[in-house]
Amino acid sequence: MSHTSRMRTAISCTLLVAVTGASATACGGPEGHPLSAEPYDAARQVTFNGPSEGRKAPLDKPLEVTAKVKDGRITDVTARDEAGHHLAGELSADGSRWRSTGSLTAGARYTVRVATEDREGAPGVRTLTFETAPAKKVLAVRFGPEAGTYGVGQPITAELSVPVRSRAGRAAVERSLKVRSTPAVEGSWYWVDDKKLHFRPKDFWPTGASVTATGKLAGVRIDGDLYGGPVKPLSLTIGDRIEAITDAAAHQMTVKRNGQVINTIPVTTGKPGFATRNGIKVVLGKEQFVRMRSTTVGIAAGSSESYDLPVYWATRVTWSGEYVHAAPWSAGSHGFANVSHGCTGMSTSNAAWFFKTVRPGDIVAVVNSGGSPMDPFGNGFGDWNIPWDKWRTGSALVDAARPGVNPADAARVRPVAF
Repeated sequence: MSHTSRMRTAISCTLLVAVTGASATACGGPEGHPLSAEPYDAARQVTFNGPSEGRKAPLDKPLEVTAKVKDGRITDVTARDEAGHHLAGELSADGSRWRSTGSLTAGARYTVRVATEDREGAPGVRTLTFETAPAKKVLAVRFGPEAGTYGVGQPITAELSVPVRSRAGRAAVERSLKVRSTPAVEGSWYWVDDKKLHFRPKDFWPTGASVTATGKLAGVRIDGDLYGGPVKPLSLTIGDRIEAITDAAAHQMTVKRNGQVINTIPVTTGKPGFATRNGIKVVLGKEQFVRMRSTTVGIAAGSSESYDLPVYWATRVTWSGEYVHAAPWSAGSHGFANVSHGCTGMSTSNAAWFFKTVRPGDIVAVVNSGGSPMDPFGNGFGDWNIPWDKWRTGSALVDAARPGVNPADAARVRPVAF
């Protein structure tokens, strides 16, 4: 028997014994001839250090199963909870003892199968169940955005109720959070901070993809006495690939659907001192009417740069107030000069068309502007400005120390090319 097989056997044994001590239920065939293929009931071959009847197994103590050597040895143990989590452990070389090395799931019910053999080699088996104590400290996870249809640039977000700082704890969270796409894509989580993760594919989502995010985190040990709680799944549908690329130097926006140009729009972008941010942005939302006041972006009322304007057909791309919107007051500059305070302005008819064409998650990019690069995080979704190899270093499941990769580079923005 391989060492791995013995480990599995040991784990099952431990859990099985635990169940024996806590209202266990046995499922074995009747004892037969030692050479019979029908396993005998092996309940008397093992002892367990688990809880007494009516109690639950504590989460902070390892489980141990011991075989009565004179009566035989443990040959295999499998133990898992109802959610499918397996309990890891180590079995001694002689099959006399198994000890858990993994963490029990909190508030769970385990089924354990212990396989043994007697001195003559006849097989024995015992199947048991037991419950574990509930967690005292629970981590809640909330996926975003809301369910619906989004553009190809929409990241999946995960907000944690409790900060997770250790790499081991973060790895436990990531292993339990799954994002699946049909058709399948390569993707990865990135830890924005101790309480927030973003997930994106290597490239934009495929047009028409179905995306689901799930969390198999309930009862899983995260770090110390912190355990995961239930996670509400999320389902998204990805629409057409809409990309709006604004060339600030040419004062022109080119809009593509699935790679084909569908409109070319004269625009004005940010003037010197207020230059529009370069980089890839993602539509955050749409407001048919919004009152724009300079005081909300730090420009003093009454100054030469102050403004208070009614704005229509406003498509938001940053939380700090950058929009694509109608700007009839600057119509003479559309296609010729940059005169805005950072937004991308266009005619009312073009702004209405753009507003009705795009949805949250669609790509809005700016090139050839004198502005600073789009922030990767904190001011919208700048996730796509991080190259893929550096994005992956933001995952706790990737070795950030591998040769040629500096984790600090992950926050640097790449030039945008379309």
